[in-house]
Amino acid sequence: MSQKKPALFNQKDLFAYFIVAGLGACVQLLAGGLIKDWFQVSYEDSILPAYFIALVFGFFLTKLFAFNARQSQQTRREMLKFLLVSSFSGGITWIFSSIPYDFIHARYPDFFFTIPYSVKKLNITQIAVTIHGMCYSFISNYILHKTFTFKSSGFYDRLKDLIK
Repeated sequence: MSQKKPALFNQKDLFAYFIVAGLGACVQLLAGGLIKDWFQVSYEDSILPAYFIALVFGFFLTKLFAFNARQSQQTRREMLKFLLVSSFSGGITWIFSSIPYDFIHARYPDFFFTIPYSVKKLNITQIAVTIHGMCYSFISNYILHKTFTFKSSGFYDRLKDLIK
């Protein structure tokens, strides 16, 4: 009898990954705001550094909770694969955040919200387009992490055999 392969979009993995990605999104939004304020960089220049700060948290949370890879004994391999996939997805986040922002910003003024009892203004336009970019990144990350990062493909073993 053949064993049934788990579905790509099974509810348990998707829900766990959504929670982990949501935490990563919060870290990314917070880091992006701090980077813009502290280093006086543009919105577009804050996207990728914030993404890579969130990536560090995301790897460990994803490994532990999302794809049942806790006991895999391949953490180094998974880190490299995670970095490759996340770099690709970081580009997706940047493209689907900065291009819509430039389009909207050229036609309409940014919408701000002042935090009550504070002087801090949140740029709602930038937050919205960042979340837009994160949605596209979420899809590519989920599929690639599930089918590549946290799945043993035998690639590294074959590569080591070629090098020997």
